Amino acid sequence: MPVRLYNLSRVESFYLHKNDTVTLVAMFAAFVDSAAVVLSEEHDDFTWLPVEEAKRKFSWPREVRCTDDALFLIGTGNAGALEDVLRVC
Repeated sequence: MPVRLYNLSRVESFYLHKNDTVTLVAMFAAFVDSAAVVLSEEHDDFTWLPVEEAKRKFSWPREVRCTDDALFLIGTGNAGALEDVLRVC
């Protein structure tokens, strides 16, 4: 469960050619208790990384853009004047 969850006001899209669909993905960022990580069958490992190192490991340019947005919007620990708009819980 996140300590705080933020809507990054960003939606990414991608085309899936196998079934001819466009998928929209809303981007969120969460502040979490580092002891609260629970893996499921979808994930087999996790690691906490400094931001720049994490960005080098991403597969998609949109992941870097989303991380940059998160840092810009909530990098100080909250969304400042946008807190009431971006904070989900």
